[in-house]
Amino acid sequence: MVSDSQHSTANLVDRRPTISGSELVATLVPPPQFDHASFDSYRPDPDYPSQEEARELLRAFAAPAPSVSRGGFFGFGRKKAEPVANAPTKPGIYLDGGFGVGKTHLLAATWHATTGRKYFGTFIEYTALVGALGYNGAVSVLQGARLICIDEFELDDPGDTMLMTRLIGDLTSTGTRFVATSNTPPNALGEGRFAAADFMREIQAMSDRFTTIRIDGVDYRQRDLEGDAVPLSDEEYRFALADVAAAHERMTDDDFSALIEHLSTVHPSSYSGLLTGVQCIGLRDVHVLTDQSSALRFVAFIDRVYDAQIPIRATGVPITTIFGGGMLDGGYRKKYLRCMSRLNALSASEIV
Repeated sequence: MVSDSQHSTANLVDRRPTISGSELVATLVPPPQFDHASFDSYRPDPDYPSQEEARELLRAFAAPAPSVSRGGFFGFGRKKAEPVANAPTKPGIYLDGGFGVGKTHLLAATWHATTGRKYFGTFIEYTALVGALGYNGAVSVLQGARLICIDEFELDDPGDTMLMTRLIGDLTSTGTRFVATSNTPPNALGEGRFAAADFMREIQAMSDRFTTIRIDGVDYRQRDLEGDAVPLSDEEYRFALADVAAAHERMTDDDFSALIEHLSTVHPSSYSGLLTGVQCIGLRDVHVLTDQSSALRFVAFIDRVYDAQIPIRATGVPITTIFGGGMLDGGYRKKYLRCMSRLNALSASEIV
């Protein structure tokens, strides 16, 4: 244990953030790392033409609606608006592909290129908004938006899925358009996990509203990384704490088991509140997780850490090897693999 009086550290387990419905609405914008994401700054891999195809389709989807010229008296001689070439006709775009192929960048680029009122959030943030405001309250807030972006559309709970498909249906009927990302296409969501007829009917209803774009490619986060994240020795960890403190920055210092337990007491929609003012996260005695609920909460936490681009320093087992008990062979495999990719990148990133 490192003394907080000796080093300027804080403990995540001492924080108990909550977030209100109005605060949730205010956070529905792209993460800071995508503040300047654009279609031009997206770099498609020439070995995977689907990346360029996805960019151009989304560019057309986000293009402003062409204006109509009202030439002449009383509108006589008006010109018809020409539709944007190759623009999708369905109200939604679904980006399907592996992790690290730039789906979130393209999602944020679409958000930035779209004029008018718009929202950007993860699946869990929208379900949390419904929890905070009630279904009708959430619809009232979101109704009239030109675009809603949903990142990480992952279906851990069929009830949440039916809730979201109902929300999509109600909002598309009033003109709102959607772009969503996931690692699984709409007609396969829940495959291998849920088989209830009602659930599958909801999935099909959502699929009918979306044009699915498959994006192939390799994980860009791993292009310059090999193997698992490298854990620090106890001495290296103490030096990391001291170095951050010397730079007048803030590194948190938590026992891994204690953090896992603490995450169970905080709603996932409030995980971002744990990270306020943090420049680096320190975790001691990292170990393999065998409880799936704990593992899924940690995945949701790391998603917010990755959004904030906060480096991680840890002791114990390599943090990219924590998903045990056959988790990588189960229905949440893609979710865990995405988390491992992000953990590897965060463990190798510099503290700035």
